[in-house]
Amino acid sequence: MSDNNNNNDDYECYCYLCRRPESSAGTLIKLPNNINICNDCMQKSFDALGGNNLQFMDFSKMPNINMSEFMPFDDIPKSQKVKKKKKKEEAKEEPELSLATIPAPHKIKAMLDEYVVGQEYAKKAISVAVYNHYKRVITNTMDDIEIEKSNMLMLGPTGCGKTYLVKTIARLLNVPLAITDATTLTEAGYIGDDVESVLSKLLSTADNDVEKAERGIVFIDEIDKIAKKKETHSRDVSGEAVQQGLLKILEGAEVEVPVGAGSKNAMTPTTTMNTKNILFICGGAFPEIEDIIKQRLSKKSSMGFNADLKDRFDNEHNIIKEVTVEDLRDFGMIPEFLGRLPVLFTLDALDKDMYIKILKEPKNAILKQYTKLLALDEVSLCFDDTAYDEIAELAMQKKTGARALRAIIEKFMLDIMYEIPRDDSIGKVTITGDYIKGKGAPVIELRGTNI
Repeated sequence: MSDNNNNNDDYECYCYLCRRPESSAGTLIKLPNNINICNDCMQKSFDALGGNNLQFMDFSKMPNINMSEFMPFDDIPKSQKVKKKKKKEEAKEEPELSLATIPAPHKIKAMLDEYVVGQEYAKKAISVAVYNHYKRVITNTMDDIEIEKSNMLMLGPTGCGKTYLVKTIARLLNVPLAITDATTLTEAGYIGDDVESVLSKLLSTADNDVEKAERGIVFIDEIDKIAKKKETHSRDVSGEAVQQGLLKILEGAEVEVPVGAGSKNAMTPTTTMNTKNILFICGGAFPEIEDIIKQRLSKKSSMGFNADLKDRFDNEHNIIKEVTVEDLRDFGMIPEFLGRLPVLFTLDALDKDMYIKILKEPKNAILKQYTKLLALDEVSLCFDDTAYDEIAELAMQKKTGARALRAIIEKFMLDIMYEIPRDDSIGKVTITGDYIKGKGAPVIELRGTNI
């Protein structure tokens, strides 16, 4: 029992009735079966039972009552506890980001270059925005000039590296990161997750440490799914209403967050989080926004020999780079929501050369993973140029971005990974373009006699 008590010393207790933490409700009266009651709720309970005849009992002046010393009870689930705020002396012991340790934008981009191919503008934009945001958080010198948050909105087709960028940024800065999906969010009172669940996931990632979570990053994926629904006759509980619910969270406010649950209810403890120092990054593919962009650009078309034609942009490969805030409003995003995401940038669609670079260059490229797997069996795996070209061609046909590469490679590597461990004489395997097409076999070289 003593070990459990030591483990729970860092976490706050909650009043069973009003759900307030001990830091705001005061000393709690501890009862059996995980029940803690604050003085106010205990006083109200006795007043109600005694018909206001027990007002002479003032629990606020009574010493701390701990019934657990006489009757043992189980521990509260750790997932629904919040860590106590550390004293200044203890906080200094834990290393934190400072102006001396935070990487400069060019260093952030250099690390992103090791994992993400291409997307030069996007990597530069996110590096500068993150650097400026944490300078704002670290210095906290908001006197007469108050620096606002640099929340971001990134657009790009599926599989172009949006989530990968955010994951790499969070790993570089060693800050809590919560990746959530906007498709599950609904208006308060309906089945689904409330907007506060976004912060609940960040708090869980930070081990329920509020101070640590208040310096984290929240990435809301599929943000285009909460656009206003057009031509609908039913109540839109997962569209414009969700955008409006996110407004105060994005800008910065004191928010009641459920601890260890996706939505608030009477049996779920809550804590207060301040979102003014939380960096929000929203991302989405925004399908069919290309048509809105083309429609806007084609309005400039005219008649004559040197005129711009309406079908001029039909074959434009990267027309999403021309996106503006007006296009996003036409798509269904409300102006108040877009105003709280001042940094807007796009990611390029992948072409054949980028697919080939993704196969070769990143530190954890998928082909390097298979090469390492076969190296554990003392077999060398190689790919010729025709294999790279054919894999890139197949990925472009699937139109699912870099995710298509994994499916393609898994398919043609299945037989190789199955057959090689059974034959110890194989020393090298070379994958060719004909094998990818299904017209030939991989080139296999046996081990030398001196091996």
